Order: sequence, then C-alpha cells, then structure tokens
Amino acid sequence: MKIDKQLIRIFLFSLLVGFILFGCTGQEKKPNVLLIYSDDQGSIDLNCYGAEDLFTPNLDQLAQDGIRFTQFYAGSSVCSPSRAALMTGMSPQAAGLPGNTSSQPGHPGMPTDRITIAEVLKEAGYATGHIGKWHMGYSTDTRPLAQGFDYSFGHMGGCIDNYSHYFYWAGPNRHDLWENGEEIFREGKYFPDLMCKKAIDFFEEHSHEPFFLYFAINLPHYPLQPTDKWREYYKDLPMPRRDYAGFISTIDERIGKLLKALDNLRLLENTIIIFQSDQGHSCESRAFNGGGNAGPYRGAKASLFEGGIRIPAIISWPEKLPTSMVNDVASINYDWFPTIAELCGIESIPEAVEGKSLLPVILDDAPSQHEVFHWKLGKQWAVRSGSWKLLGNPSDPSKKFPLDGENDQLFLVNLAEDIGEENNLIKQYPDIANELINKHLEWEFGNPSDIPVSLLSIKNLEKPL
Repeated sequence: MKIDKQLIRIFLFSLLVGFILFGCTGQEKKPNVLLIYSDDQGSIDLNCYGAEDLFTPNLDQLAQDGIRFTQFYAGSSVCSPSRAALMTGMSPQAAGLPGNTSSQPGHPGMPTDRITIAEVLKEAGYATGHIGKWHMGYSTDTRPLAQGFDYSFGHMGGCIDNYSHYFYWAGPNRHDLWENGEEIFREGKYFPDLMCKKAIDFFEEHSHEPFFLYFAINLPHYPLQPTDKWREYYKDLPMPRRDYAGFISTIDERIGKLLKALDNLRLLENTIIIFQSDQGHSCESRAFNGGGNAGPYRGAKASLFEGGIRIPAIISWPEKLPTSMVNDVASINYDWFPTIAELCGIESIPEAVEGKSLLPVILDDAPSQHEVFHWKLGKQWAVRSGSWKLLGNPSDPSKKFPLDGENDQLFLVNLAEDIGEENNLIKQYPDIANELINKHLEWEFGNPSDIPVSLLSIKNLEKPL
C-alpha cells in the first residue's frame, strides 16, 4: 500500500496543534496574552536583530525563549493604520483606517462595526486591557472602552510629552491622559513608569482569570526622553542615535519589569507574549531626522520600502511553542489576530479577518500563508509576490539612495537579490511589473488611478487603465 506522506504530515500537524490547544479547551486554564506594541522602532533596533550598539537583554531573552521573525511586516508604515490592522486582523483599508486619524478630541477613527481581537477575547471570557497609546479614534464610540476593552489607561492621540502628558504638534497644546474614559492628571510622572504600574496592577487584579493586555508603549516615538540612567549609558553615541538608543533600552527595561511581575505572580508560564514595532523608525524633524537603524533595508516610517514596513517581531510561550527559533517566512501583523485566537482555543473568528494563523509557519515549516501582500498609504502603494516587489509612487524619507522623480514612479525589486531595494528593475522586467500591477488592480483597494500616467508605456497590461 502506498503511503501519502503529505497526508501523514497534515495528520501529525493536526495532532500537534491539538496537543498545544488541549489545555485551552478544558483541563488547563486558558493562556493569558500580553501584546506589546512599540512605536517607530527601526527594523534591526534590538541586539538580537543585529544592532551592535544597543543593550536590550530582556527582549533578547524573549527571542531566545520563543520565535524571532525576520520577514515580518506591518500593515502600514504609519501609526493608526498599522494599529487598526493589528486590532482587526484586516488590511488598514478593510479596517476603515487607511491613514492616521486625528489627535483632536472628539474626532472619530476606526469604524465601530469592525470587530477587534479584544472583542473576540472578551466574548471568550477574557478580561481585556489597553495601556499606552491608542491613536485609533478620539470620539466616545471609537476609544478603547467601545472597542472591546474592559480597562484603558493612556493617551488617545499620536504622541505625548512623557512628563507633562501634553500632545505637542502645531498647537494649541492639549493635555492627553485618560483612564477608563475620564481625563486624569499625573504631571511630572514618567509615562513609561505609569504604564508599568498600571500593567502590573492589571496582572494582579486578573491573576485568577484569563486576560488580554494590549501594552502599546509610546517609545521610541518622539519626543526622545530617555531616563538619566540611559542617557549616561549611551553618552558616547552621537545624537540623535544617543537619545534614541536610550529610549530603546528604556523600553527593554520596562518590559523586563512586566516579565518579572508575571513571574512573581506565577503567570509567566501560561502567558503568550508577543512583541513587535508598529512600523520603521522616524526621520521626522521632531525625531532629529533619524536615530533609528533599518540595517540593510531602505526606507523608514511613512515609506513602503522595507525599512518602513519590515519590523522586529517575536512570539514567546515556552510551555507550548518552540524556543530559540528564527523564522524567515514572510508574515504580517494582521496574522496575530487568528494566531492568538487559535492559541486561546477560539474556534470562530469574524469572516472578514484577512490574517492567517502563524501556527503552520511556526510548527510545520509551512511557507508563507499569503500569496501576495498589499500596502497602500496615500499615493504610495506596494505589492509583493514571492521575492518580487513593486512600489508605486515610492517615498524614501531615509534618503539612503536617490530616487528619480520621473523614472522611479514605478519601482521594481527582487528582494532575494537586492534586499536594500537599491536598483529599479522596471525596464529589465516589464512582464513581471505588469503581473504585479495586475495583482494590485485585482485587490479590492487597488485603483487604475494609482498607476503613474507617465509610465503607461509599459506594454501588454492585461487590464485597461
């Protein structure tokens, strides 16, 4: 009798997943979930990602205790849409938040009919908490308590001063610190420390029931305000790397406090911990035009080159998942929604979820669960299929390589051969460019007007423009 090896692999994988999830469906307590989201952190800005000038022992250990991804993408390269993708398991366009939402009180954000991971976990019996940055809506019906969270502490807009808790932009300056929908004042208190205190209180209050905590730390986003300890540690680095590095170690130190608190409460072993950045580092003037490190990648925040969307990402649950694993499979942040749901034994998730569970990738060496990746931000767009990536109307705030305003409006790269996206292959491979254009136009949110008019000389498009 001939044995079908593929069927055997599927059977064994199903057994393994069943073993992992057995405790979530009956005899053991459901796992807790701690989802940590940093803000404007560069593609390689952890020691375990290759940054040789950073001290990040806690996150390095988290990677050692779990899986570190090397081709993990954000759903967008700016804050609000990236977070909307995370919360809903959908592209930012499908989530209804394709760009940054206003930081003005009263302004709406992500539509309330979108179902968040917090709502799904709450329905499954989880206590749900948000601590830190929100930036997905500043109206009563789009703030955290209306989006599935039982508890919320933090700021609703894009950024705050870490001591006064005022939002600084074009003025007028506005106080932005809230707890459960009520404005509170903690002037002079360091916001990352307030976040840690509230998180530990949340752990303690819900130590006897499963909980989900979204810990959206607002670092290393400007204003760059590391503690004196880390300013001294990095005093020999040039600015702006000096203060940026200090902020990275500030993140790491606070995460270390959370891990210690979970351990002291005997919750660590049964807590799934996920860490990632929302997008690449900022080159804005408020960030002193840089400070972060994209390593070999081109681009930064607000760009769809790799440095804007390829970010550090880690998942750790040593009791059930592999440890010391480096995973090179291309994945995206809206994959966390179905992954968390599956690990927590939740069998039904909204049909609109576009993310794919990462368990086959982690446990069975499966290839990417996505045949194609799409991004769109304003006039910029990008599509990746296999190692080929096409960008439309690209922008590069890092200015790592020059962009030709006319000839680079469509920018084709093969990431397997040019990870730095330095060379535009649009003229050498027009057929591949056409294929990717068509994939973009087949996407629900692709539009013929996205294609630069000056480059319509590319022949044989399958679809008319």
